[in-house]
Amino acid sequence: MNLHNASIKTSAVSPKQYPTDGRLEFAFAGRSNVGKSSMINKLLNRKSLARVSGTPGKTITINFYDIDDTIYLVDLPGYGYAKRSKEEQAKWGKMMEDYLANRSQLVQTILLVDSRHKPTADDHLMADWIRHYHDRLIVIATKIDKLKKREIESNLEMIYDELQLTDDDILVPFTVNDEEGRVTVWDMIEMMLMAER
Repeated sequence: MNLHNASIKTSAVSPKQYPTDGRLEFAFAGRSNVGKSSMINKLLNRKSLARVSGTPGKTITINFYDIDDTIYLVDLPGYGYAKRSKEEQAKWGKMMEDYLANRSQLVQTILLVDSRHKPTADDHLMADWIRHYHDRLIVIATKIDKLKKREIESNLEMIYDELQLTDDDILVPFTVNDEEGRVTVWDMIEMMLMAER
């Protein structure tokens, strides 16, 4: 799979706008400003394929990224943005649940949490959703580079305990300033692809 051959396929707000070619999908979920767009750009070695914004809540569509005509990486709208109206939050919730519950091409939803903070109530809710629809919980702890070295292990343990991860679950430390997390994520995706085949 040529990771450099990547492009945005579509930005969708309803199932009728989703791709119809049957390719397998790997979705990323997390609260607003957790770093999903930055992580996707890092995974694809691109600077601005996924739009990065300093304004939380910017992504309000489900964005499908075509990877070498082989799979889709899916950027789900960020949750937990307090300035969204109740109507917008309800619409977001329905869009997310419809996608998670009914998208047969979805291989795995991967949860992103900010390594600097305790997982929020919304993070716990998303973790429960993922557990309901998938066999395991995969969590990426972003912004590891913002922590002091002595804080990394204890913060990862805190996330592990808070989300009640088990031996079947996976926790990946990640920063856009390092290659190790990028390689680990792609290794996981490739293993899941092989299992699907």
